[in-house]
Amino acid sequence: AQKIIQVLSEPYVIDGRALNTSASIGISIYPNDADDGATLIRNADMAMYFAKEHGRHNYQFFSEEMNARAVEKLNLESTLRHAIENQEFELYYHPKFSLKDDSLVGVEALVRWRHPELGIIAPGRFIPIAEETGLIVPLGAWVVARACMQSVAWSNRYAISVPMAVNLSVGQFNKSLPRTIHEALTHSGLDAGGLELEITESMLMKNVEENIDILRRLSDLGVRIAIDDFGTGYSSLAYLRRFRVDTLKIDQSFVRDADTNLDDAAIIEAIIALGHSLKLNVVAEGVETVDQKRLLQDLKCDHCQGYLFCEPLPAGEFESGYLYPQDADR
Repeated sequence: AQKIIQVLSEPYVIDGRALNTSASIGISIYPNDADDGATLIRNADMAMYFAKEHGRHNYQFFSEEMNARAVEKLNLESTLRHAIENQEFELYYHPKFSLKDDSLVGVEALVRWRHPELGIIAPGRFIPIAEETGLIVPLGAWVVARACMQSVAWSNRYAISVPMAVNLSVGQFNKSLPRTIHEALTHSGLDAGGLELEITESMLMKNVEENIDILRRLSDLGVRIAIDDFGTGYSSLAYLRRFRVDTLKIDQSFVRDADTNLDDAAIIEAIIALGHSLKLNVVAEGVETVDQKRLLQDLKCDHCQGYLFCEPLPAGEFESGYLYPQDADR
């Protein structure tokens, strides 16, 4: 298998141009994995897709774990379609705070699937399936619409602005996205400035020119744009100047050891300096300790979020903890 991968990785010259290829190989073995040809081929095919999921250009042997994962994936895909129709999803809200005075500056909406049998399913289990099947488009549209309506509901009830941030998946980031956002804003009545769309750095670096046009159209609507997981996507600083963005979110992998790792602290300091020089707001993700928070304050980071303050909360619990007047008669 390794020899095949090596041979196929060599470029082929066609009409004077080099064509680079790679191979993903799945292997199943008789009789341990199956005792008939059709099942052996099916299991090898399953192992091949597993190789693709793990970076391509490698080989994987079939295992029963893969089979269990495939069955679970098939079941989730089937029920996911019904879940969207039956509105089995719920938004949790992760607050963001000012590092100057600890005041609430906004929330990030995070989708959860309240499965009737399995209970709460985290997005890491169903978002990849939604991406593969195209279901991320209707699901993503529902998340944006629901988040906008929730922000307006809180504003009306508590007379306080609660800026709302929503993560965008790669499957949503296309030419139809501005129309989806416009419809959500119009239907909810939310002022565009109260919505921030979070887009990962790696997403922006694919089809750059097309993405610049999409960001321009979103900015023309008045919504804010944040680059999520900043520092992990190897983006070009030249392109960063062309993107219409308002916020940089420092990836939690840098924050995690920043108070003990000088290299991580230096990276955070550089990102903050870069963001402020471009007149961007800078948010640190994954803050879990007082020492991390103190370091970010010393480095003049603007905002932060993380389990030091609280975990993502359902709407009712978020209201009770952060919006409902603590001295009000309940």
